[in-house]
Amino acid sequence: MEELQQVKDKIKEFVAVCNHQKSLELLDKLATGKMLRSKLILKIAGINEESIKLCAVVEMIHAASLLHDDVIDEADTRRGQPSVNALYDNKTSIMFGDILYSRAFTELSQMDKKIAYNISNAVTLLSIGEMIDVDLTNTFNTSYDSYLDMIYKKTASLIEASARSAAILAGLDENKYALYGKNLGLAFQMIDDILDITQDSATLGKPAMLDFVEGKVTIPYLLLHSRVEDKAKLESLYKKELSSEESAWIKEQMQVTKALEDSILQAKAIGNEAIEAVIDEKDSQTLVMIMKAMIEREF
Repeated sequence: MEELQQVKDKIKEFVAVCNHQKSLELLDKLATGKMLRSKLILKIAGINEESIKLCAVVEMIHAASLLHDDVIDEADTRRGQPSVNALYDNKTSIMFGDILYSRAFTELSQMDKKIAYNISNAVTLLSIGEMIDVDLTNTFNTSYDSYLDMIYKKTASLIEASARSAAILAGLDENKYALYGKNLGLAFQMIDDILDITQDSATLGKPAMLDFVEGKVTIPYLLLHSRVEDKAKLESLYKKELSSEESAWIKEQMQVTKALEDSILQAKAIGNEAIEAVIDEKDSQTLVMIMKAMIEREF
């Protein structure tokens, strides 16, 4: 998409201002994802100079959070490619993340005050969400509310702020679009957590069932723990390198207890609430299609 290339070009322009060649080299090493936040902003606000700038700022913030996240998780890959911390080291990944954050906030300071507040506040929530995520891996979390609070802050808050800010740019109902963005983020993370179990390593670009090994009790495991008879066995597999037999047992219990099926239903319910929020808005068909494509996919 030509408009997404415009966003990439704007990011490069923002980083080039640093007059630091290594930063540009590191930028080229970043694995480009689906750019969901940019697609959302451009669908709401249209393609113009201000919306492209907003996309660039949000993508830089998102990239910075992932650079830090990969250090926290000791991840060697990102989107099927070697992560910056694997290619270089943790220090480089953290410092480049800081550069992206700093440049993003510098550009954000020149934008509409309300937009700057929304995005800045989301970054605070995102950072808190990262800390909660780390804290939740210390023990086997059984609280659905804690999980939901964490994924809202860590994932959904920036998507919510992106949608709200785009609506402000376009003079639309910011609350309706903010709800859409929030639920898009929640559904996106839930589905990502579900795919960690249902998809293979080649498709995921990382080891399958890695979340549980890393101590992340996501929605399917929360529902499974509340329903499975042998809770002690499930807890004994927590943060453990799983054998093929142990992985098969977890998957079998997911099916028997319908934990996986009900996780998918919850993600779909959140997605449908987002659709209802914007379905009567002008030119909302694409947003409806984005959400439907996400929640009606094969798992």
